[in-house]
Amino acid sequence: MSDLHEGPLTPVSTPAPPSKPTRREERRRRRTRRHRGEEILGWILVPIIVYGIYWGINAGFDALGTTPGTVWDQLMQVKQMMEKRA
Repeated sequence: MSDLHEGPLTPVSTPAPPSKPTRREERRRRRTRRHRGEEILGWILVPIIVYGIYWGINAGFDALGTTPGTVWDQLMQVKQMMEKRA
């Protein structure tokens, strides 16, 4: 321990001010922002689109004066008739 001689500490250099990002870094940042925006937009738009399709189908059945259950039953009757023919 006695032979340990430390000199004076050198001052830590202050970090340089941030430089202008390179084109590659700018492109990566834009891409990340775009992906986040698309993800948020998807979480909002997809449920709206699904609900709109559901509403449109129900409106179509109402306009025809029927229900999905009735149409399904009729399709099953047609299927049974086709199986009897074969």
